[in-house]
Amino acid sequence: MKTDSSPHIPENYCGRILNGPYSDNLKKRVSDLISSSGAIEQTGSPVSHYLAAWNENEHVIWYEYVPHKVVALLGCQNEDVASALRNAVLDRRIYKYIDFHESKIAEEVLSRQQLSGQRQDLQEEGKEKGLVEAVYKIVLPDNRTAWLKDQARIENYSKDKVCLSFGCLTDVSKEMEQKDLLERIGYFDQLTRLPNRSIMDRLLEVKIGEFERGHITDFSILMIDADFFKSVNDTYGHLAGDFVLQSMAEIMSATKRKEDEIGRYGGEEFYGLCQGSGKSVLLFAERLRKAIGSHTFRYQEQDITLTISIGVASAREIEKLNRDSLIQKADERLYTAKQNGRNQVVGK
Repeated sequence: MKTDSSPHIPENYCGRILNGPYSDNLKKRVSDLISSSGAIEQTGSPVSHYLAAWNENEHVIWYEYVPHKVVALLGCQNEDVASALRNAVLDRRIYKYIDFHESKIAEEVLSRQQLSGQRQDLQEEGKEKGLVEAVYKIVLPDNRTAWLKDQARIENYSKDKVCLSFGCLTDVSKEMEQKDLLERIGYFDQLTRLPNRSIMDRLLEVKIGEFERGHITDFSILMIDADFFKSVNDTYGHLAGDFVLQSMAEIMSATKRKEDEIGRYGGEEFYGLCQGSGKSVLLFAERLRKAIGSHTFRYQEQDITLTISIGVASAREIEKLNRDSLIQKADERLYTAKQNGRNQVVGK
């Protein structure tokens, strides 16, 4: 008995492929993905699956399937989702690990204007990699701001000259609002982009509480100071000094372990917080010292070298433990390192 192999076309379908002059293979794939996405949507999943496509010659994106809640969020009709989303986007953000330890993440932001000029390049990049992951900041019809995380797999159908993007949108507004809030209220140092002293104070309170309740066996603080930093400013200028501080922040962030924290205490002084005590912490401090000491800071064709001194103190060695007593002990050891010739680590 002959069966009808034509793909099922859903009600309110506004795509192009199922009704267009495309291969049976592509049509079947689109039909299957729409069916799967619809089934997921009916479960009430908080993640919104979608199916988008573009023609390699036109580079204009359209949607084969978008869940009802995304259409409602954008306040438009199914056939207008592509233009509504394009007009709603304020910026596109991607996050990448920038060192082989995967301990430092960089944020790259494209504004709406920049994004408009690079859409074709981004499509080609997605086609080449086969994957897309980004966070979009959008403005809604009621002028509220939302953040949608987009994760998609790209499939290329060369015979049809069509690329499919099968992905999911996740609302990450709460997380991104918290991130932006921390930046707005100054919890991150503007020059180095590191956590500042206010965050250190909060982290110390948390760590002391965990230590006193027996949740962790020990933790240590590092007070880190650039040796003879005034001479950098005096010799090369304050802009060179700012460049060196920014570079130091990047180097130390790339050197730290995932469980450690590096921040800026003030001026040319930084701090570190890390789990444990004894040999492992001293080895970590030595890695920081060597990473800075072996680096040549290149500023406007001038080579600048620098060393650091570090004082280390652990919670277990403080008789009356509080934030001030711990910092004071690390500061005392930093002073000892300075007095003993600098470019060294002093701990217990």
